[in-house]
Amino acid sequence: MDGTRTWAAAPGTAVRARSVLAAAWSCAVTAEGGREEFVGAHSVTADGRILLSVPEDSPLRVAAVCAPRGEPSAVLEFADVAPVPVRDRIRARLWLAGWCAMGEGRLVFHPTRVVLREPSGAVLVDRDDFAAAAPDPLTAAEARLLTHLADAHPDAVERLTRLVGADALFGAVRVRPLALDRHGLTLRIERARGHGDARLPFPAPADDVAQLTERLHALLARAGTASCPRSLQRQRTDRDR
Repeated sequence: MDGTRTWAAAPGTAVRARSVLAAAWSCAVTAEGGREEFVGAHSVTADGRILLSVPEDSPLRVAAVCAPRGEPSAVLEFADVAPVPVRDRIRARLWLAGWCAMGEGRLVFHPTRVVLREPSGAVLVDRDDFAAAAPDPLTAAEARLLTHLADAHPDAVERLTRLVGADALFGAVRVRPLALDRHGLTLRIERARGHGDARLPFPAPADDVAQLTERLHALLARAGTASCPRSLQRQRTDRDR
């Protein structure tokens, strides 16, 4: 990469929001002046409604049963946590405001407002786009794939830094895989103070793990013909002394 990474293909905002929702294992719910934390309690319908299995004594459930119209308002919060240990592991936060109603023994949350906050800032996600979107096809496998890349193939991660602009690597002390989707791989570049990210776009989108393997091999082949950034060369020299 030459540092002009803003144009690199990436999932749309609605897809990113649905991916956060699909990958999250826990959520926080604020309603009726109270806040509850639920683990492994939510699932998502195809049109973006959230089904919550909560205890019978949950204030949220009680409010849904006792509310005059059975539609108490609530805000759900989900955190997108990087599977690989890096600085600032929260990659994004997703907030959904809406209302709840009981349905088939579970709470059904209907979002009316969706906000996705990433390091670049907060974005209001169009509700229709959110309802129509599907998670990135690699969402379910991302954690396993990134962990394997970081733990079993640190040499490959180091080789991929040859595709990152020298300016982005200046002062780097560690580079780790941060995120993965059908459009590309993102690396977290940690410095003595602070950090930054570099995105490596694939030559074509990957729809499954088999295609992803091909895309990663293509990136590694490109990296194999690129020169090692001087900043990392100096780091290796200092490390080997």
